[in-house]
Amino acid sequence: MATQGCPCGFFGDPQRECLCAAPVVQRYRSRISGPLLDRIDIQIEVPAVKFRDLASSAPAEASADIRARIEAARSRQLERFRGRGVYCNAQMVNRDLRLHCQLDRPAERLIEQAMQRLGLSARAYARILKVARTIADLDAAERLAATHVAEAIQYRSLDRALE
Repeated sequence: MATQGCPCGFFGDPQRECLCAAPVVQRYRSRISGPLLDRIDIQIEVPAVKFRDLASSAPAEASADIRARIEAARSRQLERFRGRGVYCNAQMVNRDLRLHCQLDRPAERLIEQAMQRLGLSARAYARILKVARTIADLDAAERLAATHVAEAIQYRSLDRALE
C-alpha cells in the first residue's frame, strides 16, 4: 500500500514545503483507519531520492550478499517452524511470540515506552515483535535485542503523531 502524507504530497519532504494546514493533514491521514494500519507490518515514509544519490558511483552492498542474508534468515524461520505449517515469522500466533520473541529488560522497556507514547494496540505490539524477530534473523541473532526492537518500532511511522 502506498499513500501520500498529505493532499499536496510534500508533508515531511526535506526539499519542498508542505502547504497543508495541520487539521487538513490530520483529516487526510485519518481516512486510513487504525485497525487497517494495525494490519500493515512495515509502515515507512520514503522521501524522494536526491540526484547525487542516484548518480553516485559509491559501492553499495552487492545483491548477491543481500540475497544470501535473506536466504539464511528464511532457512532459520523454516527450521524454527518445521512441521507446524508455519513458514515465516509473519505467520506466528501469540504462543509463538511468547516462545520465539522473548525480550530482555532493555528491549521490554523500549517497547513499553513505544506502546505508551504512540498509543499502540495489542495488534501493533504483535506486529512489532514479528518484524523484530525477522530483523534478528537477518542479523543471525538467536535472541531479540533492543536494537532489533528499536528498528521494528521505527517501521511503524504511520502510528506516530503528526509533528
